[in-house]
Amino acid sequence: MTDDAALVQRCLGGEEAAARELVERFQALVFSLCFRMLGQREDAEDVAQDVFLRTFRSLKGWDPTRSLKPWILAIAANRCRTALTQRPRIPAGGSLHLDQAVAANPNPSRDLADELETAVCELRDDYRLCFLLFYQEDLSCAEIANVMNCPEGTVKTWLHRARRELADRLRRRGVVPHVEYQLH
Repeated sequence: MTDDAALVQRCLGGEEAAARELVERFQALVFSLCFRMLGQREDAEDVAQDVFLRTFRSLKGWDPTRSLKPWILAIAANRCRTALTQRPRIPAGGSLHLDQAVAANPNPSRDLADELETAVCELRDDYRLCFLLFYQEDLSCAEIANVMNCPEGTVKTWLHRARRELADRLRRRGVVPHVEYQLH
């Protein structure tokens, strides 16, 4: 029996120490994903708590032949998507674009990590989730497809588009130089 399967069996047996162990093992991972998807600490904390409630309610349905990490991340991704759809929409023209806010700041931060974080936050939800699962959580394209409930080819396309959009945004903001590519 795998370590994940043994832990789940202990949780299903009502062992409190096992429940604490499961939460401790995955809480940083879940919170990090929620925070990077939602962008607000309070929302991320609420959604992460909901993720673990749903995880414990659904443990009987987990397939022990699969890794527990992508299964929990799928729950987190779905909860984040739901939270994002429930947020009030900002009317068109009613928001300040981030590029304008940076331009108005006389001392904008040029730290690449900050700029990259900003650019990642601006990605479309599916692209951002896919990008974070691949680069932050080190999941394979097949695992991401499982988490996001989509074909692996779609994951590869979204990763490609996310990288391209990030590079374009960083170029527009003057963080990385514009390079002309020639096809051979």
